[in-house]
This record gives sequence, C-alpha cells and structure tokens, in this order.
Amino acid sequence: MLPPTEAPGILARLRAETRPYHDALEQNDFNQALTAGTLSRAGTEQFLADMYGFLQPYEVRLQSASLGPEWEVSRRLRAPLILQDLHRNPAAPGLPLCPDMPPLDTQAQLLGAMYVLEGSTLGGQVIARQLAKAGIPARTFFQGAGERTGPQWKLFCQLLTEAAPAAGPDELVQSASLTFQKLYAWLNRP
Repeated sequence: MLPPTEAPGILARLRAETRPYHDALEQNDFNQALTAGTLSRAGTEQFLADMYGFLQPYEVRLQSASLGPEWEVSRRLRAPLILQDLHRNPAAPGLPLCPDMPPLDTQAQLLGAMYVLEGSTLGGQVIARQLAKAGIPARTFFQGAGERTGPQWKLFCQLLTEAAPAAGPDELVQSASLTFQKLYAWLNRP
C-alpha cells in the first residue's frame, strides 16, 4: 500500500493556483514596454500612479490589521515611495484610487493580497535596473527595500507558511487569485 500523498504546501499552492492570473497581469502595457525595451518616463510615471491607486487602499487596510510585529508592516509600505518618485505631496497626492479592491476583511484575505504585493517586490529589483539603464529616474518604488528585499520576502514566506493553516488556506489562495485579477482590471482600465 502506498503512503497517502501529502497536500502541497501553501506556497506551492499559491504559485500553482495563481499562475494564470500572475501571467495575465504581467502582460500590462508597462511590462510590454519593459520587455520591448521601449520604456518611457511618461509610461513609467503612469504605471506608478496606477500602482499607487491600488497600493494606497491596500496599505491602509494592512496598517489597521492586527498582525504582530514580526510581520514588519511598516517596512512593507511602498505607496509613499511612489509619491517620492512622482514628486507628489503625501497630504494631497491627487491620484485616483482603485474603487474595486479585493476584500481585505479576514486574515486569510489580507495574507492572500500580501502574497501578491510582496511578491512584486522581487520583480521590482529587476525593473529598477532596467529603468537605470534607460535613464529613467523614477526608481524608488521599484528598488523598495534594496538589499533587504530577498530577506524580507523569505521572512514573509516563513510567516505566511506558519499562519496559513489557522487563517484558512483555501480562502488565502482565493484571495491571492482575486487580488491578481483586481490589480489586472485596475491597471488595464480604459
């Protein structure tokens, strides 16, 4: 008799089950220009403004969540970095906010969204280097935590793995999928 198959870990599930949404999201205009080597300052600034519109409401909710200090929430906030890149006043940035955010009411929903948005920090490092080569100065958001990006991601993955069973892995994966979809819709709105 064969031993029972162990269920895949939460990180493997997230990677596998969100892959189609992740791949679709990467087809946005900014990433297409990045791939084609046709980045412009205006296109980069538009992408940053759009990202701010999604990140700002998410980060407000993240800051009000009852996550422990081990999550280092204040180090994970990136909307202020966008305002630096765009030279906007934090008190009145004048940028549109996404009106159709994914639900962020439960720990599982918040952790699913965190998976998507924390994961984007890894790609940001690559984008920052490409922007530097193109002479586009708006890079603070993409540089994020700099050398700490990899260690912060590893810590997040460890904490996520520990929290997932109690939070509800199915709801967590569903939230990550929905976050990808909502971000896709926001970035590709007419």
